Amino acid sequence: MTEETPQDLERHAMKMAKKKAARDKIMATKTDKKGLIIVHTGKGKGKSSAAFGMIFRCIAHDMQCAVVQFIKGGMSTGERDLILAKFTDTCAFHTMGEGFTWETQDKSRDTEMAQAAWEKAKELIRDPANTMVLLDEINIAIRYDYVDIKDVVEFLATEKPDLTHVVLTGRNAHDDLIEIADLVTEMELVKHPFRAGIKAQIGVEF
Repeated sequence: MTEETPQDLERHAMKMAKKKAARDKIMATKTDKKGLIIVHTGKGKGKSSAAFGMIFRCIAHDMQCAVVQFIKGGMSTGERDLILAKFTDTCAFHTMGEGFTWETQDKSRDTEMAQAAWEKAKELIRDPANTMVLLDEINIAIRYDYVDIKDVVEFLATEKPDLTHVVLTGRNAHDDLIEIADLVTEMELVKHPFRAGIKAQIGVEF
């Protein structure tokens, strides 16, 4: 590694000072607060994990929040177990699904459960006490027409309180949902251990 001269250090300091001044100028214009519609989608791992990260931030700040799981009801997860054991006073947790659609193989039952989950989600979102509501795997329910995308979009556009954040996860997010969202992240799959014959593991996937 080349040793830096005093001139190098001075140039670096001046460069960082200019960056800070430009950043401060931009940040000074960002004064509005808004409840965001946040979508995590894509084929890559980490959609629900990132969403639960935000839920745990809310919990850490003692901000009321809620989770509705649309699909993963058939399996225990670390996030659910921890919230139910330690944080039910701050985070309402509702597991409404009965597992993945290929496990139930019963579309009418899946639709019934997804509709119940959506009704619970609307109830929680309407409650202004909730700073954030996570709708885990709702994109899958929408994709299979268990939940009507038009109803979801209309509800979020007209009934969501102004300061409430709503996070929606799952692959194949509908274009109409992406259109109204404030923040959309697509998780891109580059490599996954499942393709090498490694099954889902505690602490990584659930």
